[in-house]
Amino acid sequence: MDLLKRKIDQFLLDWKNDLNHMPLIVKGARQIGKTESIRHFAKANYSSVIEINFALQKQYKDIFDDGFEVDTIIKNITLHNPSFKVIPNETLIFFDELQDCPNCATSLKAFNLDKRYDVICSGSMMGINYQEIESNSVGNKEDYEMYSMDFEEFLWAKGYSDALIDELYRHMIELTPLSNTEFNVVMSAFREYMIIGGMPAIVNTFVTQNNYSGTLKMQKQILLDYEEDITKYAKGLDKAKILNIYRKIPVFLGKDNKKFQISKVAKGARNRDYVGTVDWLSDAGIINICYCMDQPELPLRGNFNPDNYKIYYRDTGLLIASLDDEAQQDLRDNKNFNTYKGAIYENVVADMLVKQGYGLYFFRNEKSTIEMDFFVRDTDSLIPVEVKATDNATVSLNNLIKKDSYSDIKYGIKLANKNIGFIGKFYTFPYFLAFLLKRYLSEKRE
Repeated sequence: MDLLKRKIDQFLLDWKNDLNHMPLIVKGARQIGKTESIRHFAKANYSSVIEINFALQKQYKDIFDDGFEVDTIIKNITLHNPSFKVIPNETLIFFDELQDCPNCATSLKAFNLDKRYDVICSGSMMGINYQEIESNSVGNKEDYEMYSMDFEEFLWAKGYSDALIDELYRHMIELTPLSNTEFNVVMSAFREYMIIGGMPAIVNTFVTQNNYSGTLKMQKQILLDYEEDITKYAKGLDKAKILNIYRKIPVFLGKDNKKFQISKVAKGARNRDYVGTVDWLSDAGIINICYCMDQPELPLRGNFNPDNYKIYYRDTGLLIASLDDEAQQDLRDNKNFNTYKGAIYENVVADMLVKQGYGLYFFRNEKSTIEMDFFVRDTDSLIPVEVKATDNATVSLNNLIKKDSYSDIKYGIKLANKNIGFIGKFYTFPYFLAFLLKRYLSEKRE
């Protein structure tokens, strides 16, 4: 597999160059490219690399049995493999599949105080009991949450440079429409991204052969792998209940209001019986949860109903792969993304917002006269974001902006299959520019 340029590449370089850097834990869902990225960075930046995979090399789990002093751990590692070169200040120790050896987390404090060796741990969030790891290494580690490839990384994979990204961004800042060529080319790439998703092995297959052959099979395998992991790692929670939720996500996204309801997951299902199951899927990096706000006002985090939410897949390619075969074929052949009640556009925008660090919140008032897909914020205002699958009226957006009762809202954003524009109170951007929203909102007021 060709190595794909990822955003973690720069983060890892910055981490190494920080004189006070602590051991690093890179966490994220399965198959998003964690190991490949860390290996590439290690090879390019250290004269010696010790890589241990606790899932595949179970014999190394005992290296912490004699205590957590760094010299003791190193001695035990080299007992298992005397060919490892251990050079102070030039060695990276890479502990992979951390979830299979939580003891490893306890060692991070010793490595942090010792400072002779750099340490990176990586693990699937599916198996990480993060509370346990947190208590074992608090104050002695740094965390980096990695996601599947975002749209910018997908454009890099297709061979586009930062010059294209900068040009798209310039159009946003200046509010000038994209040329027909720019719009059509990037929209075409965005449709590919929605179908393929951001799993690096699948993206690599697609860009290498320049067609979809074999990609659906790979996606379906990841969906099955996730099911297998649920049964393997869901400790203490009812695995069947987690699987019930996981398998029903496309059903609820296909409904008009897309609200996820435990009572409709299985016959007789009750919220109290499913406590923690949705959070488990979110912690595992499989889903994004979007909570309904009590009122469209700031602050976002303290103003939502934890029992009223929508669930989106973290990877829109996996959502499409989870649909029935006819729907997948329609999307691949006809690019007919509107048929699925706008869920695919909503899902991909949700994913793009999360990958920029946003939490997900929506609003629907009791009479359902005002509905808004997402909210973000700048320094002093709440910004409704409407995702339009069709070009019909934006009644809710206009009402939220116009009504005095929503004083935190000064303007809005509409994402649609339309060019860049500004109509008095809201900005219109094509869907594919959603990946630049955080940069845009942080810089446009400076």
